[in-house]
Order: sequence, then structure tokens, then C-alpha cells
Amino acid sequence: MFIIDRFEGDWAVIEWDGKVFNFPRVLLPEEAKEGDVLKLAAEVDLPTTNDRRKRIRQLEDRLFKG
Repeated sequence: MFIIDRFEGDWAVIEWDGKVFNFPRVLLPEEAKEGDVLKLAAEVDLPTTNDRRKRIRQLEDRLFKG
């Protein structure tokens, strides 16, 4: 369970599993408020990841293979 403990400027202080961490407030819904329980989901953007890896390999090839 992710709980919004409080807001500090541009950050939301989130409590999770007995730990506290900062999370960018701009990534939360506008209506989020102190005490709200959050559902968070993440997914890997494979096309963008693969494009980035390809560009990095190309830069490495240019840099190290000349």
C-alpha cells in the first residue's frame, strides 16, 4: 500500500512498507491529497527501450571502432 503522507513543495512524501520516499508531485493525479492510498503500475516501453539501445550501440561503435 502506497500512502501519501504529506506534500513538500514539488514532492509527495510516500509511505510504503514502513519506508518513506519522495515522489514527484507532478506525476500524481491533481486530486491526490494527504492520506490517499495510491495504486501504482509500471510497464516497460519496449519499442522506446530498443530504440535507445540501438542508438547507444551506434554511438559506441562510432566511438570505439572509429
